[in-house]
Amino acid sequence: MIRLGVIGYGGRIHGIIDHVLRRLDPAVRVVGVVDPDEEGTRKRLPECDRQEAVFYQSVDELVRQAKPDALAIGTRCNLHTPYAIQVAKYDLPLFLEKPVAVTMKQATDLEKAFRKSRCQVVVSFPLRVSPLCELARQYVAAGAVGDPVHVTAVNYVPYGTVYWEQPYRDWHITHGLVLQKATHDLDYLSYVMGSPIVRVAATATRGHVFGGKKKAGLVCSRCREQETCLESPQNRKRNGSGGVQSDHLCLFSVDCGEGYKLNEDASSALLEFASGAHGVYTQVFYSRRDAAARGATVSGYQGTVSFDWYSNELKRVRHHAPFSAVEKAGEGASHFGGDQELGYSFLELIRTGKGSRTPIQTGIQSAYACLAASESVQKGRFVPVRQVGF
Repeated sequence: MIRLGVIGYGGRIHGIIDHVLRRLDPAVRVVGVVDPDEEGTRKRLPECDRQEAVFYQSVDELVRQAKPDALAIGTRCNLHTPYAIQVAKYDLPLFLEKPVAVTMKQATDLEKAFRKSRCQVVVSFPLRVSPLCELARQYVAAGAVGDPVHVTAVNYVPYGTVYWEQPYRDWHITHGLVLQKATHDLDYLSYVMGSPIVRVAATATRGHVFGGKKKAGLVCSRCREQETCLESPQNRKRNGSGGVQSDHLCLFSVDCGEGYKLNEDASSALLEFASGAHGVYTQVFYSRRDAAARGATVSGYQGTVSFDWYSNELKRVRHHAPFSAVEKAGEGASHFGGDQELGYSFLELIRTGKGSRTPIQTGIQSAYACLAASESVQKGRFVPVRQVGF
């Protein structure tokens, strides 16, 4: 049996434990939890853990009394760093949700805490380890494009309304959608390009679609515009536009925030890599249905490699020979198969001590790149990206 301690038992970490880790190893058990909402957590816990899991007031109590084989942190984003710093002093494998930090102080404190730590971490970066991304990396590393000179990456999010109608809209928790969302993408782009991002220039568009002046606390059932509003439950059902189809918080209220503390409708970044290559990344949050797209196109003198997770397809074009090829990936897996790969990596780390495929350095480096992008949006200029020093 693998004894797992959990700090912050939210929906995402529940999915990883119950639908990924336990599917790979049915003997995984949650033996201890640190979470102030014991009643809500016990309802989420599966039957095999509900009665046995003990709740503790602190990480130290959890580690000393439950004696877990590994730990997982699934708190809200602004608490990832404080708890990870506490865990760093223990020689226990850790599954850490992203973003690993939401401010520069958090990121530098986290780097300092792990510089000499024996705690090995699997950061929740499923895109990097997804089979499609791994295949793209193999092609690029093998010279399919020659030296990679440029990359274009997009993320047209078909479920973006969650960032205005759920707690993700609370800037104090997420510190914006670059840290919340692009942390995945800037990580996998560095991996595919084989080079870290060293400079960023970014811009964002806010308040053109979501956010607004409607009263605080407004929900659809108390709104006089629900017959005409495209985001009301009945219109989402009628239009097949996705999203929560029950009563929900208003996407156009003052609660969504204002200024830079309002999530962006769309944002873009110009990226410079240490290799001298550059690229462009764009994320859009009002897309729906078949407009969904997430992937990248890497090009060099010898060829082009492009992939998209929604089509589950990779295409390779040889520039100087009459050949092109398309490869299809499997469908239906969580995070395009990346969550399963993270699960394998975490379980192998627990059992054998084999190094993580997404170590803490990747999480911190992505946070540094995202923080530089956020700073660039506010200052309107290129910003250098701090580099991890260990």
